Amino acid sequence: MYEVQQLIDGVWGAGGAGGELVVHDPADGTPVSRAPVATAAEVAHAVAAAGKAAPGWAATPAADRAEALHRAADALEAAADELAAVQTAEMGRPLESARAGVVAGVGTLRQYAEIGPLRGGRTLAGGVDAIDLMVPQPRGVVAVLTPWNDPVAVACGLLGAALVSGNAVVHKPSERTPATGWLLARLLDTALPPGVLTLLTGGAETGATLADQQVDVVAHVGATATGRSIAAACARTGAKALLENGGSDPLIVDGDVDPEWAAGQAALGAFANSGQLCVAVERIYVHAQVAGAFVAALTRRADALRMGPGRDPGTELGPLVDRRLRDHVHGQVQAAVADGARIETGGRIPDGPGSFYPATVLTGCTDEMAVLREETFGPVAPVVTVDSFDEALSRASRSPYGLAATVLTGSMTHAQRACRDLPVGTVKINAVFGGAPGGAAQPRRGSGQGFGYGPELLDELTAMKVVHLEAPPPGW
Repeated sequence: MYEVQQLIDGVWGAGGAGGELVVHDPADGTPVSRAPVATAAEVAHAVAAAGKAAPGWAATPAADRAEALHRAADALEAAADELAAVQTAEMGRPLESARAGVVAGVGTLRQYAEIGPLRGGRTLAGGVDAIDLMVPQPRGVVAVLTPWNDPVAVACGLLGAALVSGNAVVHKPSERTPATGWLLARLLDTALPPGVLTLLTGGAETGATLADQQVDVVAHVGATATGRSIAAACARTGAKALLENGGSDPLIVDGDVDPEWAAGQAALGAFANSGQLCVAVERIYVHAQVAGAFVAALTRRADALRMGPGRDPGTELGPLVDRRLRDHVHGQVQAAVADGARIETGGRIPDGPGSFYPATVLTGCTDEMAVLREETFGPVAPVVTVDSFDEALSRASRSPYGLAATVLTGSMTHAQRACRDLPVGTVKINAVFGGAPGGAAQPRRGSGQGFGYGPELLDELTAMKVVHLEAPPPGW
């Protein structure tokens, strides 16, 4: 079992008077990790200590901060197998996928190490006897609350950008993956001065207490309801809220595409990481011309996925993170069936231990069903048949979320319309995943606010100061 420690004011093992939480392997229910629960007093002390460490880190030359990030990336790279194994143990992700998340995190740290020192301000055209500058400065203390579904890659993005910008960071990982957060923090801490990074563990109450502190930024990736609570807390304290929250991403399958290929894209988008991705495909609008062949192909692909523990090399579909999430997913499927949807495959809770749920394909779905209207976060592919691309575009746009969308089409006209008209932060044409490094999107509606990735994240984590500089009058 992993014995997790907190890091407060440069001291490992600090705090923990609030009790403990235990995480169980979602594949078999065995205990995996034990973590302390930070009290409100410990959270307040941690934030105060980070505030004391912040000025020294802000005054550190940008190149030195970048070099520290490179050392941290080296440490993560060397421990990639261990980081992948703890992810798999805590949340069930297949090992190969978990390791890919670590590799992505290492790459993100290196990206911010390279571009961090290059981000600067600008000069303004003022009087000839004066100098006018816009100077970016660290915001101070950044509270970072990260999710369990991709705990290394997401944390590396927010932590790397905040640290290279000169901020001190208080990190609270999800209570479902505390050991992953702890191991990541231990590796990062080897490259940083004492006090610059803080690690707090605990549940939702700990996160809420942290968001209520006098920090300068609260960066959160997770559920929409939590993000809205954080935004309300930031309105009270004056902190900047940086939120990447839930999504219900649509996939549009146009009438001119190969249905076999489209089914492969849909299966990848809906079933990767057992559907536990913010940008998973959660709604499929398929043109009637290809709907029959598409559904048949998608059903075959769902049936072919090998379900099992993430630690087994042959596993393609691991368990959901816990039975509470499985009950939520199954409840949405059952409600859809009660309202007229048809199960093509899956849709049943398997016997045995763990929190497994099969890849599920639903047809006959309507926009009023919770499985389309809300975020599911499981391996469920609800399919809606439409008569035209216009109908697909219109129905895909009806959502309280605005994270991402994918369109499979051979029509450049349809692709351009989708890029222009879909009310989301990211539009992908003919690929459910992928994209160039450094892409930065602003989620919309219930999916959050602010840049969560790319070079623009550095701007979110710094504040611009205008400086007007004149020489003293003659004779002084």
